Amino acid sequence: MSNVNDLDGKISQGWGGSKPNGVHVNVFLAKRGGATAAALTGVFTNPSPGFCPIVVVTGEDQASYQTVLPPTIMLNKIAPTTEFQETLIFGAAQVGIAQAVLDSVAAGLLEATQDTLVYVALWIDGAADSEDAVRVSMRQAVNAAINEAVNGRPAGAVEALVQQRDSVTHPFYGG
Repeated sequence: MSNVNDLDGKISQGWGGSKPNGVHVNVFLAKRGGATAAALTGVFTNPSPGFCPIVVVTGEDQASYQTVLPPTIMLNKIAPTTEFQETLIFGAAQVGIAQAVLDSVAAGLLEATQDTLVYVALWIDGAADSEDAVRVSMRQAVNAAINEAVNGRPAGAVEALVQQRDSVTHPFYGG
C-alpha cells in the first residue's frame, strides 16, 4: 500500500478504448489537507457553465448513493453539447471512474480512506455512441493513470521520450 505522503501531487494521464468511444483522463492524487488538495479543491468550488465537478458516487438510485473511497472528484474537460453526452459523463464515465478507483483499492495501490483524494479530468469523444463502451474505456484509462501515478513510468520510458524529443507529435498538432 502506498503512503499517502508519497502520493501527494502525483499526476498522470491515461487513454482507454478506441474511437468513437475512446476517452482520455488526467489524474491528480492529493493528500487531504495538503496544498495539492487545496488547490484542486478550488476547482470544485468554482464551477462554470458546462463544467461541473462532482464527487463520484455509486448506487441504484439517488437515495442509495455511496461515496467512492478514496473520495474522487471528476470534472469534464469539454462542455457537453447534447443530452447524450451529459448522460455519458454523469453516468457511464462516473461508473467507469468508480470501478477503476475501487480496482486500485483492491490492488493495494490506494487506501479506501479519506486521506487521499483522487481528481479525474475527463474527455469523451464527441462521437461516442455507447454507454457500455465509454464505461469500459473510462475504467481502462483511469486504471492506467492511477497505476502510472502510483508506480511511475516503466524503466527507460522517460529516457526514450527525451531521446525522441525532436520528433514528438500529437494528434491535435498538424505541423
